[in-house]
Amino acid sequence: MERCRLMFSGAGGQGVITAAIILAEAAAMYENLNAVQTQTYGPEARGGSSRSEVIIADTPILFPKVIQPNVLVCLTQEAYNKFHPLIRPGGTLLSDARYVNTLKKVDAYRVELPMYKTVMEKIGNSIVFNICMLGAVIELMGHVKPESVMKVLESRMPPASLEMNRKALELGIDLASPFKR
Repeated sequence: MERCRLMFSGAGGQGVITAAIILAEAAAMYENLNAVQTQTYGPEARGGSSRSEVIIADTPILFPKVIQPNVLVCLTQEAYNKFHPLIRPGGTLLSDARYVNTLKKVDAYRVELPMYKTVMEKIGNSIVFNICMLGAVIELMGHVKPESVMKVLESRMPPASLEMNRKALELGIDLASPFKR
């Protein structure tokens, strides 16, 4: 397996850190891979900038920071403006069509999906926007199975919200499926 370096970026309250934690836990606990997760967020918390990094590999991970992500997720324009120069040439840039306008030339495979819009139309609750994004990420990267993510969700989420999270994960997978390389 090629080492996968991911950077999730957005605003506080969008759940990018939670999504990264779930992905790293799924990879380490259910896919028998090595995974590390780090996070950074602005002092304003909700609404301020938020970033989380995940490295997934089948070999030891000696340095936990992502310098050049091969998967960059941007959920706000501010995050895109700040982090798009970091993406590894030929990497994958995933953004939400509602929040991000990817005008600048980026040497990456660009995937713009209507994740927020789809979640609101099909589920009606933006709280699972991050899980929809996570579904898109696992579909595009291919290293972590949806079942592994669901096992983590089952251990972390209240039973009453599990079905909504499952639907959001499936929506993200379905949205990204035509763009899988």
